[in-house]
Amino acid sequence: MSIQIISSDNKPQYAVIPFDEWQELQNRLEDLEDISDAQVRSARIASGEDETFPCEFVDKLLSGEHPLTVWREFRGLTRAGLAKACGVTAPAISQIESHKREPSVALLQKMAHILRCNMDDLIADSD
Repeated sequence: MSIQIISSDNKPQYAVIPFDEWQELQNRLEDLEDISDAQVRSARIASGEDETFPCEFVDKLLSGEHPLTVWREFRGLTRAGLAKACGVTAPAISQIESHKREPSVALLQKMAHILRCNMDDLIADSD
């Protein structure tokens, strides 16, 4: 690496390097930041602080399947199991999943808590 040091009052003030070497330093720094970010993310996943989702889960959401259904199935719950945990009936859950009924905010909160997700994650698009 070719570096030119510019001094003032016998103290180094600036370091000048060729632009292509500067770009290489930036690229290396970005790579190190990416590695550090990946290590932090991996640690959060390993500790259970963050969660990953399989491709099938994402595909179902993107295909327009009701998010409540996707989350419920992902967490391994039946309609009856979710209904019991929320204090409602299985037909109520079925009606929400089939877009025949909108859940109350209180029910949405209960479902989100049980399914370990945000309330917004359970709201279907109204397209």
